[in-house]
Amino acid sequence: MTYVALAIAFLSTVLAAAVRAAGASLVRTPRAEALHAAAEGNARAATVAALLDDRPRLQPALGMVHSSLLVLAVLFGTWAFSALYSGWPLLAAYVGLAAFAVFVGDIVPREAGRRHPASLAYRFSSLLRAGVTLGDAAADLVQDEDELEGDHDDPDDPDGDHAEEVELISSVLEFTDTIVREVMVPRPDMITVAGDSDAEQARVVVVEEGRSRIPVTGDGTDDILGILYARELLEHDTGAARTCVQLMRPAYFVPETKRVSDLLREMQAHRVHMAIVIDEFGGTAGLVTIEDLIEELVGEIADEYDVEEPMITPLADDAYLIDARLAIDDLEDLLGVDLPDAEWDTVGGLVLGLAGRIPSEGESFEYDGRVFTAERVQGRRISRVRVSS
Repeated sequence: MTYVALAIAFLSTVLAAAVRAAGASLVRTPRAEALHAAAEGNARAATVAALLDDRPRLQPALGMVHSSLLVLAVLFGTWAFSALYSGWPLLAAYVGLAAFAVFVGDIVPREAGRRHPASLAYRFSSLLRAGVTLGDAAADLVQDEDELEGDHDDPDDPDGDHAEEVELISSVLEFTDTIVREVMVPRPDMITVAGDSDAEQARVVVVEEGRSRIPVTGDGTDDILGILYARELLEHDTGAARTCVQLMRPAYFVPETKRVSDLLREMQAHRVHMAIVIDEFGGTAGLVTIEDLIEELVGEIADEYDVEEPMITPLADDAYLIDARLAIDDLEDLLGVDLPDAEWDTVGGLVLGLAGRIPSEGESFEYDGRVFTAERVQGRRISRVRVSS
């Protein structure tokens, strides 16, 4: 029986190590990367992507399972050693057990998970799914017990509702997983000025559009020459005839797959407020500003000059008028549904995909029990979509 207890202690530690390594790998795996691998037929990546869709619950759930396994290992190991040894040998066995549990069950696998994001998460995807399920169930039991004892009462928050804190924490966790393409201003929405325009022409654009920085183009939008700063332009002597090329500053270019958390640090380090986003072919995909990145964390920042229509306008009969640029993830949150993963990122892309062509204004398409109507089409672009049941 003693050796059975030792075997249980050993297996519990090994299982705890696997949970620790897989969990550390999971939280460092970008969901976009997992979705891409899943689209290529990797079933384990699909499991990981599904888990990453609810990041805030991962670490508490897996932490509960990991801690429980280590406690189980220590309990059985302590019982077995107390039956085998006494005196100084018993003390040495306890120290060895503690060191084994800490290093093998925690420190080493955690470092392995950090060094191999994605790969370990994919390999142990089934273990992760089971761990999150068990951890959630255990956490729910603890939470229910706390509620019965009244431990959650807070005089400043009588409902025990920490929605704002939870929302901010969720935003921070999602921020590390978001790529530039998801937050950038797309190329069709970019306000630019031609490089051969003179200062007065550029000044008119700056005043009319209310921009503090404007990209300067050469032969087209794919040819970004630099960035024109409104302050320097307005301070420029109107008597001196100079073109935008002579007044602009160098542009800062970034790939559309870059993580926004990394970009924010880079822009702070280089002291730039605007970056030009390029696609895999070197063409201009859009632009991103520090304000765009911060809004991803704290929500929309509107000022007195913002006159844009709201992204979502509630209508009667459980319908909504939606900006076509709204992300599919936000649409899922709004409707409370889980749309199948596809190649589109926005509501406008969804409607284009359903139509298979440029739809006419007022044309409707049904998808997943909802009706999507192209309410406003400007040229080849959908700008507003009505969603109804």
